[in-house]
Amino acid sequence: MMTQPPISCEEVIEQLFEYLDKELDDDTNAVIDRHLRHCHDCFSRAEFEKKLRARIAEVGRAKASDRLRQRIEGLIERF
Repeated sequence: MMTQPPISCEEVIEQLFEYLDKELDDDTNAVIDRHLRHCHDCFSRAEFEKKLRARIAEVGRAKASDRLRQRIEGLIERF
C-alpha cells in the first residue's frame, strides 16, 4: 500500500462536508483522518461542524408550541 501525500488545511476544509457525510473514497478519508489527528485547527473545525449538525438535527425534531402553530396558521390563512 502506497502512503498518500499529506493534505493541506485548505484541502481538508474544502472537502470537510463530503468527509462528514462519508461521501469520499477510503483513501481520501484516510488522508483526512490522519490530518485531523495532527492538526488541532482542522480537528476543532470538524468537531464544531459535527456538533452544529447534531444540534440542527435535534432542533429540527422539536415540536412547535401551540402558540407558534396558531400564529403560523393565521399567517397562512391570510394569504
